[in-house]
Amino acid sequence: MGFLTNHRYSLITGIVIAVIIAIAVSGGVHFNQLAFARWLHIVAGVFWIGLLYYFNVAQTPAVADANADKGGPGAAGINKYVAPRALFWFRWGAVVTWLGGAWLLGAKFVPAFTLGLLLPEPDPTHYFLIIGIGAWLGTIMLFNVWGLIWPNQKKILGLKPATDEEKAKARKVALYASRANFILSIPMLMCMAASVHGLPL
Repeated sequence: MGFLTNHRYSLITGIVIAVIIAIAVSGGVHFNQLAFARWLHIVAGVFWIGLLYYFNVAQTPAVADANADKGGPGAAGINKYVAPRALFWFRWGAVVTWLGGAWLLGAKFVPAFTLGLLLPEPDPTHYFLIIGIGAWLGTIMLFNVWGLIWPNQKKILGLKPATDEEKAKARKVALYASRANFILSIPMLMCMAASVHGLPL
């Protein structure tokens, strides 16, 4: 029962089951590039955004409470065992999500990132504007992960040498970048869904 006791085996088992279902439903192995790109984009996005929400609504407030509780166990266990693992899946989930989205856009990549402004004719559905806004928000969030959150978390977690003053500054930068991503993720997800299903308002 290793697939139930080891998270890596569980992940592999889920992928294998999904592939079996895809083969069974389609009647054989027919590689559908866009469907695969969409699947990859969604699964990686769930990892990335799920962990973003975990950090913002669970771990960060819990660490603050643990540090304020002078008689409690403190946040050392979270910082030593949980945070580094969560940040691994978080930052690589961000990369795979962005690459999967770029792959999914394919020839629509440039029109999306230019918000449809370079199209020879107007886009009556505003598809490129909507998906482009979502893509830009996701790109800003990816930059925040690798350019601000991860470098500062390495200082906070002791993975990179830093003075107490540098750690205090790193905490603030990482928190603000993570909160910015938390905020941006909500309109980003709306744009991603709206590109296919329409705006909710």
